[in-house]
Amino acid sequence: MNRKSTTRATFTSARQAGVGSWDDVVVGAGTAGSVVVRRLVDAGRRVLVLEAGGWDEHPAIHDPARLLELWESTVDWGYWTEPQPECVGRRMYWPRGKVVGGCSSMNGMIYVRGCAADYDHWAYQGCYGWDWSSVLPYFRRAEGHPVDPGAPDESRGPLPVVRNVDPSPLAVAFLRAAQQWGLPLVDAGRGTACEGVSLTRRMMRAGRRASAWASYVAPVVGHPNLTVVTNVVVHHLVVERDRVVGVGYSADGQFHRAYAEDEVVVCAGVIGSPQLLLLSGIGPAAHLARLGVAVRLDLPGVGENLHDHLVVPLVWAARQPIPPSGQGLEAHLYWRSHPGLAVPDTQPVLMGFPFPPPGWPRPEQGFTVMAGLDRPRSRGRLWLRSPDPDEPPALDPRIYTEPHDLEVMVDSVTMVREIVGQPAMHAWRGQEITPGPRVRDRARVREFVRAATLSYHHQVGTCRMGIDNLAVVDPELRVRGVVGLRVADASVMPEVPTGNTTAPVVMIGEKAADLVLGRSMPPERGDPSA
Repeated sequence: MNRKSTTRATFTSARQAGVGSWDDVVVGAGTAGSVVVRRLVDAGRRVLVLEAGGWDEHPAIHDPARLLELWESTVDWGYWTEPQPECVGRRMYWPRGKVVGGCSSMNGMIYVRGCAADYDHWAYQGCYGWDWSSVLPYFRRAEGHPVDPGAPDESRGPLPVVRNVDPSPLAVAFLRAAQQWGLPLVDAGRGTACEGVSLTRRMMRAGRRASAWASYVAPVVGHPNLTVVTNVVVHHLVVERDRVVGVGYSADGQFHRAYAEDEVVVCAGVIGSPQLLLLSGIGPAAHLARLGVAVRLDLPGVGENLHDHLVVPLVWAARQPIPPSGQGLEAHLYWRSHPGLAVPDTQPVLMGFPFPPPGWPRPEQGFTVMAGLDRPRSRGRLWLRSPDPDEPPALDPRIYTEPHDLEVMVDSVTMVREIVGQPAMHAWRGQEITPGPRVRDRARVREFVRAATLSYHHQVGTCRMGIDNLAVVDPELRVRGVVGLRVADASVMPEVPTGNTTAPVVMIGEKAADLVLGRSMPPERGDPSA
């Protein structure tokens, strides 16, 4: 895929980029970047935002029913992984948002904080200040509707988080079936009660997508302290001695340098952020030297620790038409495949339409339940193919290289089939299309999983936060070994949290802005009875 933009750069102020300097330069107007930008502007900072994509003008962005039209479109980076030997040599398609709002402009809009234990484990690994009680205030500051019982209305944030108060008959049947199987009904989005089945919370306003850009930045576009430049190619960070002082980028074929008097905050995502560090000479020295990139800082963890949630689509024909209200992502569940686990490791999700793996038949009317792996042990890596910023990096998640992951996914497939086989689903459950009734013994299910596994598009970890020698950023998100540079997006997560990652990325953006501003919020406790 050609990464070079064919769209002219746009500027939101008369002050042309490259002239003078700003207090802060933010690279990437995606999910985390949008949050950081708004909070810095609100604090009176002069901010320049550099975005590789364009404005959110594609009509399918705003219509939740048209989500799949965004894949392989003009707003999608359209990444593909290296062939995966444990998935019969297939390359995985990784859609990522190349547009203001980033992936929050093209994802399923599901809002899940993750489990409290996820963040406590981050802190246990040395990410001090990222335990549940410390991050909970940042979730609450973002949320436009109270997620917790008794949360004060006056603290409502910019991001509308809405519950499904009128679920479709299919979703109701699925909830009942999961309870018949033995799962409790919970509110999984809150973080304090994770295992169970739940209706989804989604980021929507008046039936339309509410991306991080639309919620945070769009209301302040035109502010005199904010300059947004779209359709740019960021080439490298400008480094003087041990300090990052700016960014080199091109727009409309012209090269510019933008300088930050305080900090550069890289919010280019799990792929773009490590790529920019590597292009700037920050990363594994041997890899950079092979490409002829001058080594600024030997930081071996850049691009490592790549991992993702995985799904396997199980499709059934429907015995009756599914109403339009049910043709979305209405319900999901979380389950521990082993009782000794602290948090669930599998996350099936109900989709009210048939979504078979490539090459499998698609029924005229049907539904899908995605078996899911939430706690992968396999770890991959990302590396540069060349020093050309327009060439996408190589992506190798090394799926199922840890055999444990494959076995958990087989368990998840078995569990999904048992739930759909419950009496509550009888009125909806037609013929099983994938994997089909002949695939029953564990060995054949394992073969099916290898052939049908897809990404759930929750990649994390390539600029991992921590205190060890392979950490890329410290617990204040500062890149280790340089001054004036932070990374704030999914790449800093040491481990992928339980559930969809947009809400945690928003939280990271909220906390990152406070770190830049030198302030913090007091810890809070969630409702232990939730």
